[in-house]
Amino acid sequence: MGMMAGNTSKVIGLIIGTLILIACVFASIVFGATDTGWQEAIEAYTNFNGSNEHLIILTVRVPRALIALAVGASLAVAGALMQALTRNPLASPEIFGVNAGASFFIVVSVLLLTITSLSQFIWIGFLGAAIGAAAVYILGTIGREGTSSVKIVLAGAAVTALFSAFTQGILTLSESTLDEILFWLAGSVAGRKLEMLLSVLPYMLIGLFLALLIARPVNTLAMGEDVATGLGQRTAYVKLAAAVIIVLLAGSSVALAGSIGFVGIVVPHIARYFVGIDYRWVIPYSALLGAILLLLADIGARFVVMPEEAPIGIMTALVGTPFFVYIARRGFAAS
Repeated sequence: MGMMAGNTSKVIGLIIGTLILIACVFASIVFGATDTGWQEAIEAYTNFNGSNEHLIILTVRVPRALIALAVGASLAVAGALMQALTRNPLASPEIFGVNAGASFFIVVSVLLLTITSLSQFIWIGFLGAAIGAAAVYILGTIGREGTSSVKIVLAGAAVTALFSAFTQGILTLSESTLDEILFWLAGSVAGRKLEMLLSVLPYMLIGLFLALLIARPVNTLAMGEDVATGLGQRTAYVKLAAAVIIVLLAGSSVALAGSIGFVGIVVPHIARYFVGIDYRWVIPYSALLGAILLLLADIGARFVVMPEEAPIGIMTALVGTPFFVYIARRGFAAS
């Protein structure tokens, strides 16, 4: 059970979370290698003077903060849906081959097909995410004993390792673009323009909206497929809808920011700690908490190796790896 019992408490929690999110966005805009203040951030929009600080705020910091917000929310909701769909506490886009599949297909398109258009990246990312997820599902369900948490995790690890190996192999073919691609593969929201976010934002918003719409049937499905079928639910349709939403959210996130791990694992567990197992609340809480986590990770990435920046994926791994080990030990001990 979550800490918050009544709906009123959960609404208050959403309001508090929204205020924290706004504070994190402002902090992301202000803090960095170039020293800027709250007043300069406001004046960049109200009284633009062409200064270096104002240009950095408008062209670098604001797009970066908004991209971290959107990607964090999308990955967290994708992870929440995957955990509900598979009833597996370790399920997430990066563990189940979704991120690795999208990354592999995008790297192939960049290095072998010389594709540079983000609009094409989006569709390639969707294709890779769908193929990665399908491969894990097929491998995790074949056999007489059917599906289990251990089989799904092992299938996800195998598919992720396979796509990662293919990706590294292809990168050796083109050393000239290796540095740029590796930084993108490690996960980063730096250097992305606002136009790039606007290209994928419709898919993210559609995915988040649909996730809220299917929250009630997901609650039923999370009780078990036999129970859901007994209650008259057409589970195949719910699973298909959830799979499409996961591909929309994870595929667009990878196309925009590269492969960022652990957000999809960690955040749904934190959301359920606060609000319980009702996905009508877990999904909005996951979106809020995912956005906050990625914004904080991005701010931290600016300072750990100053004056250089660490990829944001490294920061989320530092937070997520111990949590992943804890969840894995607890989950498999209970199974």
